[in-house]
Amino acid sequence: MNKRPTLSLKSAAKPAAPKMRASHARELKPALQTHFQTSLKPDALAYSLMGAAHAIAQVRTGTNLPLALGHVWSRLPEITPQARGAMQDISYRAMRQLGQSEALVSLMAPKAPEPLVSALLSCALALLASPDEPRPYEDFTVVDQTVTAAESHPDTARAKGMVNAVLRRFLRERQALLDAVLLQPVAKWNYPQWWIDAAKSAWPQQWQAILASGNSAPPLTLRVNARRTTVEQYLAKLAAAGLGASQIGPYAVRLDKAVGVQLIPGFANGDVSVQDAGAQLAAPLLDVQAGMRVLDACAAPGGKTCHILELADADVTALDADAKRLARVGENLQRLQLKATLQAADAQHKDWWDGQPYDRILADVPCTASGIVRRHPDIRWLRRKADTLQLATLSGKILDNLWQMLAPGGKLLFVTCSLWPQESEAQAAAFAVRHQAVRLDAPGQLLPAGGSGQDHDGLFYALFQKNA
Repeated sequence: MNKRPTLSLKSAAKPAAPKMRASHARELKPALQTHFQTSLKPDALAYSLMGAAHAIAQVRTGTNLPLALGHVWSRLPEITPQARGAMQDISYRAMRQLGQSEALVSLMAPKAPEPLVSALLSCALALLASPDEPRPYEDFTVVDQTVTAAESHPDTARAKGMVNAVLRRFLRERQALLDAVLLQPVAKWNYPQWWIDAAKSAWPQQWQAILASGNSAPPLTLRVNARRTTVEQYLAKLAAAGLGASQIGPYAVRLDKAVGVQLIPGFANGDVSVQDAGAQLAAPLLDVQAGMRVLDACAAPGGKTCHILELADADVTALDADAKRLARVGENLQRLQLKATLQAADAQHKDWWDGQPYDRILADVPCTASGIVRRHPDIRWLRRKADTLQLATLSGKILDNLWQMLAPGGKLLFVTCSLWPQESEAQAAAFAVRHQAVRLDAPGQLLPAGGSGQDHDGLFYALFQKNA
């Protein structure tokens, strides 16, 4: 008998429970069966819904979404590329609408569902209440396939009647139910309340636009390799391949429609790399010249390392504490036919350093990643309010350590993908005072932005020079 695909979920640390009414205020306990054999076919929507639900359930227990999807896919030997893509699309939609979906479930369900049931409902409601017009699937198809998915798993089978009732009620009373839950800020904005409050405090004029931006799907932006081609030449190459695109930065090209990297002309040969337009500002700001000794601290996955080398023949060391993530830097360098020294070590320590000063240091330090939430919608549900202070403290230690390694007259570029001043401007100002560092011109805080001539995530840049 043919072996069926396996959908399973490992236990993980439990986060604080989301705020719900009293009857729904319970911890999500990942007591799921780990070796369930499913008869769902890979080309069925039910199969993708169940896989996405497994991923969402893992996120709600503390696992980031890419890792959760990787866990699911690794246990599905018969998964097709189409099913993989559908699971990813559904799970990312569910993350962007999780506040609204969980509020709807809280309103309609007679009691708090079990973890996988809750996740499955969140996936279905994200499709039924999708802001896209037309929605990606017909309403009746979503309901039918969600009930089929529920029936296929022992952790959800007993709840299939409730799942059916909840989804059918939503279709009957869609607007009234949405009007009711959207009175709740967490449901309206799809962020934890502390995140909404932090955005209001930091950006009282722009907070609504910032939150809305994080709920949009990101563009596919490419960085043109200046060693191999120009933006104008590459745009012509895209046009010849039938792919619409526009220039949104010195080396940045945004595709009109996202496609798989295997369909991007010249990607395999190193003509382009995938990188946000805002992140592409780092290498030019460093002003690296040929022969300079350069350190890219916290380098993985290597986009900025590679961009530095595309612009100058420099002696670059890519440093990262995670050896597995550092391997991705090596893969990117190999594809682009570039060379750098890879060093697996912690940037807040210097036991790995050879004592020779660097002319340039790129410090893309750890942060809450609040500025890249449109690319990583799970971040908002994984972060806690206390993380901001903890990460700012760690980043301050890293900056202080790296400053010791900078040559007199050298430059250090402090980068963070955070929107919170505690991690960005306040950090930069305190650093300048501690070290009497000369602060040079740099963009400062970039808020998430999109439009005809620009489209980038939220990042912060501060450039410092060491007195000779």
